[in-house]
Amino acid sequence: MGDSTGSKSSTIHVPLHTRVPLSRTSANRVFAFLYFLAILALLYHRCIALLQSFTIVSLLILMADAVLAFMWATSQASRMCPVGRRVFIEHLEHYAKETDYPRLDVFVCTSDPYKEPPMCAVNTALSVMSYDYPTEKLSVYVSDDGGSKLTVFAFMEAARFAALWLPYCKKNKIVERCPEAYFRSNLSWFPETDQIKMMYENMRDRVEKAVQKGSICHDYIPNEGEGEAFSRWTDGFTPQNHPPVIQVLLESSKDKDNAGHTMPNLVYISRGKSATLPHHFKAGALNVLLRVSGTMTNAPVILTLDADMYSNDPQTPLRVLCYLLDPAMDPKLGYIQFPQLFHGINENDIYGGQLKLEFQIEASGMDGLVGSTYTGTGCFFRRGVFFGGPSKTPELNQDHLVNKSINSKEVLAMAHHVADCNFEKQTKWGTEIGFRYGSLVEDFYTGYMLHCKGWKSIFCNPKRPAFLGNSPINLHSTLNQLMRWSVGLLEVAFCRYSPITFGVKSINPLTGLCYAHYAFWPIWSIPITIYAFVPQLALLNCASIFPKASDPWFLLYIFLFLGAYGQECLEFMLAGETIQRWWNNQRMSTIRGLSSFLFGLVEYLLKFIGISTFGFNVTSKVIEEEQRKRYNQGIFEFGVPSPLFLPMTTAAVINLVSFLWGIVQVFKQRELEGLFTQMLLAGFAIVNCWPLYEAMVLRTDEGKMPVKITLISITLAWALYLASSIAF
Repeated sequence: MGDSTGSKSSTIHVPLHTRVPLSRTSANRVFAFLYFLAILALLYHRCIALLQSFTIVSLLILMADAVLAFMWATSQASRMCPVGRRVFIEHLEHYAKETDYPRLDVFVCTSDPYKEPPMCAVNTALSVMSYDYPTEKLSVYVSDDGGSKLTVFAFMEAARFAALWLPYCKKNKIVERCPEAYFRSNLSWFPETDQIKMMYENMRDRVEKAVQKGSICHDYIPNEGEGEAFSRWTDGFTPQNHPPVIQVLLESSKDKDNAGHTMPNLVYISRGKSATLPHHFKAGALNVLLRVSGTMTNAPVILTLDADMYSNDPQTPLRVLCYLLDPAMDPKLGYIQFPQLFHGINENDIYGGQLKLEFQIEASGMDGLVGSTYTGTGCFFRRGVFFGGPSKTPELNQDHLVNKSINSKEVLAMAHHVADCNFEKQTKWGTEIGFRYGSLVEDFYTGYMLHCKGWKSIFCNPKRPAFLGNSPINLHSTLNQLMRWSVGLLEVAFCRYSPITFGVKSINPLTGLCYAHYAFWPIWSIPITIYAFVPQLALLNCASIFPKASDPWFLLYIFLFLGAYGQECLEFMLAGETIQRWWNNQRMSTIRGLSSFLFGLVEYLLKFIGISTFGFNVTSKVIEEEQRKRYNQGIFEFGVPSPLFLPMTTAAVINLVSFLWGIVQVFKQRELEGLFTQMLLAGFAIVNCWPLYEAMVLRTDEGKMPVKITLISITLAWALYLASSIAF
């Protein structure tokens, strides 16, 4: 990437990329100042009220407001200097020839073949194997953390199909290079399309039948060489306890596609595991990929992908080169992150699955500081970032074993050695080298520690999404995934390298606050839970806890409420979203606070004091047709009697009852001016809870709220009311 391209570009003035501050920056800063003054006034008002009359209720409200103030302050850090970027792929030819492009290693991570169907990972691998990139410089490594022969079989099938798919895409200049997405779209059709589609469907049927049976039919194995690969799955082989398995499925120096062109390398890896040793989840798998790829190809650029996150743009690596090949680029640039976007999201995104605020709006704000965080997929790294900070990166031997066949005994022996479960003993892997251990959100923690080490990053958000993944289409899976993230984020928030202390000092104050906002994300559950129950219970007991509507302080509450929601709504609209999508996103923020964040906080606290918890579960990517139908219609999917639903359903009952009680009192002509704010809160909650009321009372389909949850929530609401009558 070095000297030859640098000297060539010294006489060229065409840019490879631009970076422009967003126009709303000044408005953000002015609003932040005014809102900050309003928060100070609110906290002053709350403290005075607490000193004048100390009650548990006033203390809880002060606690809620303090947490809200903290989370708001940290959120503003990403709004101080947001930027937008643009790249010019057409200018690359002025900086480097294709033969000078750096090699690229792609890591695709999968685990359970029943929760993450192998065809999902196959489509992802095929989409990146067909990049508009020199195939001899491209290698795809598949990590199967479930150690399943079903996954090996799926990729053997994929290797054969790739010989047809790659030349078909490049000959016809197909843009949609994920086979499943391409055939689903019907955007373009060519003479050979029907044949390619039939071969793809035959492959898919064989793989899905094998998964359904749990075994592989001998008729599907064309030769003894492939059959020998399955001999490693002995009776003692389990997903939690087995030796490493590495299978070279395609070798660039030997394999050709049907048009006679070189194929990319394709390597299957199932790292060694032992029931007595920690495996560190996805971070451990990525570190094995880092080492194994180092022994085989050792490409200077690495792309990490989840199994369901397929490539949606074949020119994505070229966009990355617009940064990496720029001689004026900061040498501390460590990685380029693309946003996580999802296909199949319904029109109004009822579950807020795109996480627009976190994955795009706030990411562009961090990009104006030292760069966005690593989100676990769709990220291109310089390999050197995993071996130290920019000032002390060791000179890695880029030629060791690279010129040898990746299928040679010597290379495979070394690859098996570094993939063994005992390799990391007494080493710095996971602490100073590679992807970081110590949190369930290893991606967030790794990106954070890289920034602490001095590396910078770039957020690249092109108009055509670079990658598209699967998002859960039922509420339980969505909340369960967020609960797992919550535990991991709190592990970072309260570790020795906490962003609020170490991050602010090691990176810079604003970036440290950005990371703190993410790390403390689950504590949103504190104010949301308090405001979902306390004012409404006070209303039922005729106790006023807010200023009267005629009191000037009432206007302060209105400003704070409308200001926070108004800013977020405006950001959504500027990002091209609809008001309906913003509304659903803010509703999901409340639901998350009463479920995922609340349970995640409790689970973290239990884990902290040494009580065993539920552990790690892979989010299922298997989709039922009826669920998909309801989701496309914008209907919430509950279906299972999960404890995650109890706090939100209980809050829904209490808010409805308190609001109706308030209406009755109005008709009785009672003085309710002091309770007006509480009625507004209850009314706002009722509007947000409409999908819950529907699911609890009106619906009869399988996705309705289970009767068990409804009855328990009514009982809990009654118990809370009785308890509150003592407190008020």
